[in-house]
Amino acid sequence: MTICCALMACKKVDVDFSYSPTEPKAGETVKFSNLSSSGEEWEWAFGDGSTSTLKAPSHIYKKPGTYRVSLKVDNKKSLMCAKELTVFDTVPTFVCEDSVFRIYQDYTLVANVYNPYNYDIEYQWYWPVDPTVYTEPRFRVIDDEWTNSTLKLYFLREGQASIGLKLIFNGDTIRIVKTFDVLSKQTNSILLRNAECDWRQRIFGARAEDARPDGTATKLLDAEQDTVQTYNGYEFRLSEIAEVFPEVQGFHIANRKIYFRAGGLWVANIDGTNQVQIDATPCVAMILDTYDNRIYWANEQGVWYMPFIGSDNNKFVTTPTLLNSLTDVTKLAADNEPS
Repeated sequence: MTICCALMACKKVDVDFSYSPTEPKAGETVKFSNLSSSGEEWEWAFGDGSTSTLKAPSHIYKKPGTYRVSLKVDNKKSLMCAKELTVFDTVPTFVCEDSVFRIYQDYTLVANVYNPYNYDIEYQWYWPVDPTVYTEPRFRVIDDEWTNSTLKLYFLREGQASIGLKLIFNGDTIRIVKTFDVLSKQTNSILLRNAECDWRQRIFGARAEDARPDGTATKLLDAEQDTVQTYNGYEFRLSEIAEVFPEVQGFHIANRKIYFRAGGLWVANIDGTNQVQIDATPCVAMILDTYDNRIYWANEQGVWYMPFIGSDNNKFVTTPTLLNSLTDVTKLAADNEPS
């Protein structure tokens, strides 16, 4: 008996384990099989901070990556086995940092594909249109890049917009379609007219969009002019303004200031004093947005804006900012009703 016990005590303990599935995905249950030849205590470390003392545990990895899994038997460092386990994405997908989407705001969608073996990947974004749901596009792509891992776009109208991504790598073709809830962006707008069409640009928008289907925009552009204005109960006409500013071509009044076109763009006090030039480039159209306290004007370079001038001497410290590069703009209007 003594000899038998001694032989058993000297018997080598093999520590080993396996896991299933062999190529697990994030969110999938991984089952570990304990293949050790003996032992009574088990210490598992799954490489993501989680542990277990079960003989044959299961574990779920939340993120893709490569993890070092170890098994220690009977709390002995000499009885340990460690292996690397690679966790793949459950399904390749695309994501956006923003969680709330609004019209006319720029967004970037990013393909999220775990690719530890650096396979070549083909990306193809597409619009999975269902004509029975809608026929007009719900978004517009910036720079027309449909085959990159990212897609930059802005949404054209509120409601739901579906976007698809086709991925080809390692012999597999995967299609992902997501539907986004797009909200209206409550903001004021500037309306513009040139030879091409009528345009609307949101105050905080990145670009002008086609405003021709918008009856309100057309009405405002048709009605707007800078040759007559009622201010403090008195109707000012261009002919009267020309008595003080002989070269005037158009004007607007706000906060006891008169902004007028006379070749370039000028500002003066309403009594005609302290005349200061804002822009020397010939100005072809202008409008005051009294809601946001901005002046907008058009010249050969595009459409510009700056805050109202408040000092008595009409000196200004803020420099004009280019709103867009639309040329040949003949008319401007402010739409102070958020849309």
